[in-house]
Amino acid sequence: MGAKVGGNKGGPVSEPNVIPFIDILLVLLIIFMVTAPIPTVDIRVDLPPPNPVPIRLEGLNPTIVGIRETGAGLAIYVDEEVVQLANLGDVTLTHAIRNNPALNVQDVYAEARIFVRADQSTAYGNVVSVMSQLQEEGFAKVGIFAELASEG
Repeated sequence: MGAKVGGNKGGPVSEPNVIPFIDILLVLLIIFMVTAPIPTVDIRVDLPPPNPVPIRLEGLNPTIVGIRETGAGLAIYVDEEVVQLANLGDVTLTHAIRNNPALNVQDVYAEARIFVRADQSTAYGNVVSVMSQLQEEGFAKVGIFAELASEG
């Protein structure tokens, strides 16, 4: 009887089977890729320097846009004048021109400070929609009016 040619066929294999392991890893990778959060809204945020310096408005008077949630819905105020979201840009422009008479219309869009003020109970989405509306109307310097926790 001669020696077997081709090695040991049918005997135990000492190499691990990694195919099921790779299949499980691929399934987990797909699950994590599908469930990963996707950012939906981008808001440009200008962070202050590490040692904040008080903002000098240099003769510019800010226009305050207030947001309050009432039982009837969302109430928007521009310098205490009630406005609708559709008319927000025009009314804000009128108030910004009145608050800064030295600026022409294009300079008002570029230089006028518009501060959005809302209560803590106001939904974040409402604040973002008002800020987005003002930026879409062309106002370059839209910010949030903040109070210290001890003031509120």
